[in-house]
Amino acid sequence: MWLKSIVSIRSWLTAVIVFAWAISGLAHSQVFRVEVHPLPSVTLTDQEFLTGKHDGTPVVLAGQLRIPRGGTDRLPAVILVHGSGGVSGYVDDWAQWLNALGVATFVLDSFTGRGLVSVANDQSQLGRLAMIVDTYRALALLAKHPRIDPSRIAVMGFSRGGQAALYSSLKRFQRMHLSASTSFAAYIVFYPDCRTIYHDDDDVANVPIRIFHGGADDYSPVDTCRLYVDRLKKAGKDIELREYAGAQHAFDWPLLKTQVKLAQAQTTRRCRLEESTDGTIINSETKNVFTYGDPCVELGATIGYSAEAYAEAQKDVRVFVLAVLNPK
Repeated sequence: MWLKSIVSIRSWLTAVIVFAWAISGLAHSQVFRVEVHPLPSVTLTDQEFLTGKHDGTPVVLAGQLRIPRGGTDRLPAVILVHGSGGVSGYVDDWAQWLNALGVATFVLDSFTGRGLVSVANDQSQLGRLAMIVDTYRALALLAKHPRIDPSRIAVMGFSRGGQAALYSSLKRFQRMHLSASTSFAAYIVFYPDCRTIYHDDDDVANVPIRIFHGGADDYSPVDTCRLYVDRLKKAGKDIELREYAGAQHAFDWPLLKTQVKLAQAQTTRRCRLEESTDGTIINSETKNVFTYGDPCVELGATIGYSAEAYAEAQKDVRVFVLAVLNPK
């Protein structure tokens, strides 16, 4: 009973917060309509996720749907999945940019309903794979919306959200946690962490996957993404990595005109991780269960805007979105 009361209170608070968010969106974007949707989900640990458990802690999240034009036609849509700092300005910038192309957007907030603001300094607050469940729930919600074409829904994620977007493509994860009647049309992934090897992680959805990464990223370095992309290409998958020389983490955030040093941000850039037989994540070198107290975890990372990389990324994403989602 008390758990249901807490969920209700959180739902109400989330609705109030996101209502203000929706009004702000109308003020800054030429969209036809903004809707705020509650999104029931569950919070799973990584081991629970990997072993196929479904009855985690219930939570009500929220998402903002922007519909770029009126009428009754069905539109393509992109679900945007934020990083460790929550829904930040660059996510909103991309949403408005996609709206201008004629694409509906659903900005997913995986933190507020869980009582989180940021996990950058303590990544243990939420399992890395929990946001994949949220992404699947958002897909199921949008697929039923009368203005959204369920065959043209893509996911676009950034950093921690990019990791969720990338690995949401695994067929094994989809069999365990995604309704068989829904699927993504494409995966648009910005500067993800590719440092964990999962069972059967080369068996991904048979649709395009595109990764956009900075060559100078010291938060989630691109090296392991190169290796992962090579593996998937050898498996015959439609995946490409676009690497922008000299660009750092969050290179697509114009607010960061000056580089920002995140002195306490946890990074696994020196770690090599893998899924063990019981669904735990282990350090590949020590074979011990991984925690954020592991010696390979380091503190300190740089984020910073690159006008050149951002412009190139916009060009690359535009070509991809127009070709795959075909907004009219």
